[in-house]
Amino acid sequence: MATFMGVARGVGYFIILVLLAGVVGCAFGIVWARQESRRLFSEYNELTKDRDRLNYEFGRLELERATKAEINGIEKVARADLGMISPSAANTVVIKR
Repeated sequence: MATFMGVARGVGYFIILVLLAGVVGCAFGIVWARQESRRLFSEYNELTKDRDRLNYEFGRLELERATKAEINGIEKVARADLGMISPSAANTVVIKR
């Protein structure tokens, strides 16, 4: 009977050690999960900032494209960059059908 009590006590200690290891393992898992959550949240914030910056730049480029597409914008570029001028009345020919 004394041997059975010794074995039961040994099994009890083993179960306590296994449960203690499980608790410590869970604690490390929680710490890791919280740290990973913080890292991912920080990465999310950086990506959100990049998205907002790119949306702003895209809007600016769309506005610039729309401005250049206007006749006045095209005429300004033709005059300034290419040195083009409107023909004089003497050089203009009107064709009627």
